[in-house]
Amino acid sequence: MSPALLPPRAVGLGLRRALLADLLAAPAGSFDFLEAAPENWIDVGGAPGEAFAGLAARHPLACHGRSLSLGGPAPLDETFLERLRRFLDLHRVALYSEHLSACSDSLGQLYDLMPLPFSEEAVHHVAARIRRAQDVLGRRIAVENISYYARLPTGGGATPMSELEFIRAVLAEADCELLLDVNNIVVNATNHGYDASAFLHGLRGARIACIHVAGHRDAAPGLKIDTHGAAVADPVWDLLAEAYALFGPRPTVLERDFDFPPFEELLGELATVRGRLAAAPERSRAA
Repeated sequence: MSPALLPPRAVGLGLRRALLADLLAAPAGSFDFLEAAPENWIDVGGAPGEAFAGLAARHPLACHGRSLSLGGPAPLDETFLERLRRFLDLHRVALYSEHLSACSDSLGQLYDLMPLPFSEEAVHHVAARIRRAQDVLGRRIAVENISYYARLPTGGGATPMSELEFIRAVLAEADCELLLDVNNIVVNATNHGYDASAFLHGLRGARIACIHVAGHRDAAPGLKIDTHGAAVADPVWDLLAEAYALFGPRPTVLERDFDFPPFEELLGELATVRGRLAAAPERSRAA
């Protein structure tokens, strides 16, 4: 049985262990779907596994990976990809996404999302790995624009690309979709001195499968840290509304990974997402 597609005006919440009890007890209609990191749930048993299975049976599920290291130097873990495919098929996962980054090297996991050099060589490298992952998984995937704090050198005299040029080239060569994180655009635009709105306008709306919103921390003037541990900031809400106006409605996930507020506050932020989605035109300006 093929997975159901996420409706464009669907709002989702990250499925975290700390939220299991609240998610199970949430009134019907509190959220439209859940997003889980598959690495945290594959082969998990006991009470957490039963809770996850119950939620996955009751709600549409998206998955957002954290360990595939699409841009890394080590060979893709195809054993894991086969296990992942069985998991995605079992739970009829509507969308699988990963980060446009590296999170491992030849020695193992780095436990962080490392940026890639913005170069044609890196485009070819990561696009080939995305295509292979799609072949093994039997589905198109989405890749997320990450936050980063330093640009890697391109090396070898290669002509550097902008972040926007790099993302557009990867999406085209890999023939994959984009998970658009508007918080990461705000963070990167602040830290690297570019215009967030101009960046947004440079993307192709047809590639955007889903949107993420999350909180960040203002560490210093001109420096934002992507934390997923705070309420969504006003510049992120504004850019989200601009994305809807530009590209039309897209399913949207509120990410929160720690420092969880009372569940009612998360539902309040979801209500804000719903309000922005309700105001989004059916046809985008870009169309």
